[in-house]
Amino acid sequence: MTTETARTSARPMRADARRNYERLLAEARTAFTAHGTDASLEDVARRAGVGIGTLYRHFPNRTALMCAVFQGEVDGLLARSRELLAAPEPCRALVDWLRAVIAHASTYRGLARALMAAQSDEASALARCSLPMREAGGTLLARAQRAGAVRADVSVTDLLQLTNAIALAVEQTPEDPELADRLLTLTLRGIRPERCPDRADSTG
Repeated sequence: MTTETARTSARPMRADARRNYERLLAEARTAFTAHGTDASLEDVARRAGVGIGTLYRHFPNRTALMCAVFQGEVDGLLARSRELLAAPEPCRALVDWLRAVIAHASTYRGLARALMAAQSDEASALARCSLPMREAGGTLLARAQRAGAVRADVSVTDLLQLTNAIALAVEQTPEDPELADRLLTLTLRGIRPERCPDRADSTG
């Protein structure tokens, strides 16, 4: 949860504060999509019609703003992970979810790099925001491991670092639309016994 989410769960915001909050989120999402996660926060505040102090009252740092901006997409990935727990083939389910994670992380320039850094800094706000994703991925991974489809020594932390690395490569090579599937296929060959699909694009 973001700092703002935790705060607003305890008490509702005034109507004007809520409007500012929503405008800041909308402008930040636009800026991150167009310019990456290093986009100017001063410009975000200006486009939202507020001062930079108002932005920092809602979001004490850039990472808190990033977490809030991406919360809807993260919620979607978490919902997808729950749906995939009922899929008949655990390895295909895991791969399907990893592909969705890669698509999310490569949408915003700089996000994959930030997520990779957060994996090694458990105290960072982004690591705390990413915790539900690690738990969701861990559940899908454990299911695939129990089915004998993924090696027992594979950890969800390593797997998410690999997916973030793939997302970073995709971000830097936009002219190659097949790159994500090729790199994910190579990853699968490293983590699977024979029963896991050999090609990422065979997972449907």
